[in-house]
Amino acid sequence: MTRLFGTDGIRGIANRHPITPELGVHLGRAVVEYCRQGSREPSVVIGRDTRSSGQMLSFAVAAGVLSAGGRVYMAGVVPTPAVAYLVRHFRAGAGVVLSASHNPHEYNGFKLFSADGFKLSDQEEDRIEEMIRKPEKSRKNRPPGRAETREDGWRLYMGFLEKTIPGGQPLKGMKLVLDCANGATFQVAPSLFKRLGATVRTLFAEPDGKNINFGCGSQHPEAAQEEVVRSGASAGLAFDGDGDRLVVVDETGAVLSGDQIIAVCAGDLKEQGRLKNDVVVSTVMSNMGLRFALQGMGVEPVTTAVGDRSVMEAMRENGAVLGGEDSGHIIFLDHHTTGDGILSALQLLSTRLRSGKPLSQLASTMTIFPQALINVPVSRKPDLGSIPEIGAVIQQVEQALGDRGRVLVRYSGTEPLCRVMVEGEDREEVERSAQAIADTIRQKLHP
Repeated sequence: MTRLFGTDGIRGIANRHPITPELGVHLGRAVVEYCRQGSREPSVVIGRDTRSSGQMLSFAVAAGVLSAGGRVYMAGVVPTPAVAYLVRHFRAGAGVVLSASHNPHEYNGFKLFSADGFKLSDQEEDRIEEMIRKPEKSRKNRPPGRAETREDGWRLYMGFLEKTIPGGQPLKGMKLVLDCANGATFQVAPSLFKRLGATVRTLFAEPDGKNINFGCGSQHPEAAQEEVVRSGASAGLAFDGDGDRLVVVDETGAVLSGDQIIAVCAGDLKEQGRLKNDVVVSTVMSNMGLRFALQGMGVEPVTTAVGDRSVMEAMRENGAVLGGEDSGHIIFLDHHTTGDGILSALQLLSTRLRSGKPLSQLASTMTIFPQALINVPVSRKPDLGSIPEIGAVIQQVEQALGDRGRVLVRYSGTEPLCRVMVEGEDREEVERSAQAIADTIRQKLHP
């Protein structure tokens, strides 16, 4: 039977299995039972992004929690990292977020946090999934619980973020462009940056349930680029639908990758003596240039599998305080327990203020190797090594690139896609090689 949980919770198209109200009820009951088994408070914080299906699914989860005798804190529309914070603030046993991150509005998903604000391990997800599949295990005759609406959730989270950057109005005089992706940051991001003294031009902060991520946000920062150049802003900050991802535009209108942000912040933390163990964690999708930049600073790069949970696990194992993904999921573990787009922006802007240098100059710390990434739709996901033609073309490319390039081919954990990534010194060779691999995969695995 196919596992419900993927690399980042349970995700799919809303009102189709498994993203249904029925599963939401079972999930709510299972989460309460999970809390009780771990001697945690049987209370759950529920937050969501701005998708039109969010209310339906959040009420379903709440019904499940209440029917199992648990308590619900309904936080409404808040970024995903806000729920991780509010779980700890309310001393709740768990948190559930209804979001599909950067995906289109018709998608949604269930993301879970533990009482300490971390995403659940595979083993914890397996326990909850077993209870979902066998609901009688979590359905017991208990008095119904009670729900509490917390409309102040996003303001509590804003107060937490404000404490991560020193000074009364540290961003005074700075002009910023914010792209809120018509998503969960639409209230908190403009309010926070204005409160910190910045002059703010806000884009895409009028959610209607269907326009989340549509031509905007971290996946489409073009409007932010244009506005930064037009207005002469110091930076543009583009978030994804649930606010755990950040893409930055420098003062010239160029987009900084997540790897560049990691490199800049790593150098600043090391200079301050705050880069614990001189270790930074990134994933196999990170650009080779990040590894060379970190090594040049005397920092040890640790590489892990794709996904912020994998990054967090490696950070805790290695005692690191900084890690993340090139996609813009960045974790500052001395501040928060999960990736946080707004927090990442604050830390990057703090670095800019301390250095007195514009973002374009700071970003030059890292040289980006040309990289080609192609997403190939697939109808099935067999072991890639079991298809000789695919293995052969990958081997040919790897031999041609040698030790100055690399190939990574993997299936998406949340979508019917195979991701092909090729990296090297020559852009034409990289793009040609990636296309050759993608064409072979398309021939063998596309319907």
